[in-house]
Amino acid sequence: MSTHEPRPNGRGGNTTFRKFLDSGSSAGIVLMVVAALAIITANSPFAASYFNALHLYLGPLSLQHWINDALMAVFFLMVGLEIKREMVDGQLSTWPRRILPGVAALGGMAVPALIYVAFNAGHPAALRGWAIPSATDIAFALGVLSLLGPRVPASLKVFLAALAIIDDLGAVVIIALFYTTDLSVVDLGLAAAVVAALVGLGRMRVNSLVPYLVLGVILWVLVYRSGVHATLAGVILALTIPIKRTPAAPEASPAESPLHRLEHILQTPVAFIIVPIFGFANAGVSFEGVTLATFAQPLTLGVAAGLFLGKLIGVFGAVALMVRSGIVDLPAAASWGQVLGVSLLCGIGFTMSLFIGLLAFDDPALQDGVKFGILAGSILSGTLGYVVLRVVRREAR
Repeated sequence: MSTHEPRPNGRGGNTTFRKFLDSGSSAGIVLMVVAALAIITANSPFAASYFNALHLYLGPLSLQHWINDALMAVFFLMVGLEIKREMVDGQLSTWPRRILPGVAALGGMAVPALIYVAFNAGHPAALRGWAIPSATDIAFALGVLSLLGPRVPASLKVFLAALAIIDDLGAVVIIALFYTTDLSVVDLGLAAAVVAALVGLGRMRVNSLVPYLVLGVILWVLVYRSGVHATLAGVILALTIPIKRTPAAPEASPAESPLHRLEHILQTPVAFIIVPIFGFANAGVSFEGVTLATFAQPLTLGVAAGLFLGKLIGVFGAVALMVRSGIVDLPAAASWGQVLGVSLLCGIGFTMSLFIGLLAFDDPALQDGVKFGILAGSILSGTLGYVVLRVVRREAR
């Protein structure tokens, strides 16, 4: 991997992805404020209205399901577009650059699960939640990182984005394999047929976004009905959108590249509407009846330690192993201290961790233990990660 920052006019240098990440402090602030408002609301006289509204049915789904399954599919669509562009024509366009976030993501999934199991080895009923601390919340992690602005090099932001999306895809696979009870083979087969049609559109060089989006909606419905988490449809759709490669140039014109065009359309509504709505709907946790004993339960400790220590050890350890062995270099212009800070940010696990926790346990008491563990681990990881990245300096190169 190159040890230099990408040139503004070089391949993959001046992409919309980096522009969004570098100027995303306002979106990050909105996300943090919304999450705080959700927690305040969940512990206010309006708590009953807040939780009842989330369970209000609008057609076939509750409001919370529309948010988590439909709106977030659009978020994953945008992230998938950005990752595809980086892999085809940007920072992740070579195998050495792909290997590092991939191995780091695997370490960041395995170690937290092992720590959770160690805390709950004597509690068989709790072992079903082994995957809860394995997921990183990409929106919150990138939101915290965006608050630091130019203190963090663009290459490290791309590394975190790639790691987080691989991590979330791993979580989706875990959900499909271990937390899905009824799979519809028919719907999965029909979804595969839709994906084949999407690939066919790309091979025929269809540049209009309309047929892709129409088939994307059909794909979302089929994936949702199949029993697999519906947000996977957004990532799959993104991978089928054509992109025009532009070697030695900033990026293709939106008029020439469907991927760039869709990315420009989604960027603002995803950052300032979809992600804040999702944060408000999922960050609310009630503290009613909470005591110190609540945080001393093996399940809660396992989740908190898995997120805080497991992600740190798994991600940072994997990066150190890969770099020290000479397989890859650190992300361009990044220091070891910054890698440590980013590893801590990977312990923010609100979204997917909460989702897996609700799938793992039906008992409200166990669900509450999961939520408090996620809250404790995520706050510790996010706060310390921010402090470390605020204090350490970029690598002088």
